[in-house]
Amino acid sequence: MNNEDITRRSFVGIAAAGIAAAAANTAEAQQVVETNVDIKTPDGTCDAAFIHPATGAHAAVIIWPDAFGLRQSMRDMGKRLASENGYSVLVVNPFYRVAKGTVYPNAATVDFQAERAKLTPLMGSITAAGTVEKDAPALVAWLDSQPQVDKTKKIGTQGYCMGGALVVRTAAAVPDRIGAGASFHGGGLVTAQPTSPHLLAPKVKARMYFGVAANDDMQDPTVKTRLKEAFDAAKVPAEVELYSMAQHGWCVPDMPGGLYAKADAERAWSKLTALYKAALS
Repeated sequence: MNNEDITRRSFVGIAAAGIAAAAANTAEAQQVVETNVDIKTPDGTCDAAFIHPATGAHAAVIIWPDAFGLRQSMRDMGKRLASENGYSVLVVNPFYRVAKGTVYPNAATVDFQAERAKLTPLMGSITAAGTVEKDAPALVAWLDSQPQVDKTKKIGTQGYCMGGALVVRTAAAVPDRIGAGASFHGGGLVTAQPTSPHLLAPKVKARMYFGVAANDDMQDPTVKTRLKEAFDAAKVPAEVELYSMAQHGWCVPDMPGGLYAKADAERAWSKLTALYKAALS
């Protein structure tokens, strides 16, 4: 573990839009520690942020970012989970195979179409077959070696946009350790390919939640039905919920185009924390 850049700070008063506003209302926010870490995987070294309460051992959570990668808004989600809910959180750089650190510090300033030529290979480096299946066991093993992680408790994982499919793949790759998985405005969850994430349902032992954006549902209303059918058939507890007023990207404060929707984001956060409370004990 790389112990550089360790910071100790109260999470009350962090000024990130939406996420920090809710955290600031927490009467007894825990002190958290944030560390930049390096984790060996079969394909190299994954850099990540490890954020946890200052004392004790806790259930762990893995956060898979969206297409804009590891950045402050994703770190703030980790800080909120650690501070308000007492989890030890690993926020992954999903692009470590081709890019280290933060590629897009503030996604709100990114023109997706103008950056497509750069984003496509970044996304392809983690969405390719076999990548998560190598990464997830390494990330879980690393977490289980940390004194801040309670190995008697299951691990949760959450993902946004492209990270939604990575959540399902993580749950399938390490089924005995992943106890809960949540996808928010996830992409590529149901495809025509034999590697489609929804086909992994029989390998999953985690309790699952899928929050679906209204415009994603409009593009293909069958996705939510096929997701639910796949997990029901596998006898995996899963909730698939349509956010009828929210657009793709609604959970992330710095999404381009003002897509963040605070009320729906907080509703999704409540679903997430209830899922973890039920499944990670």
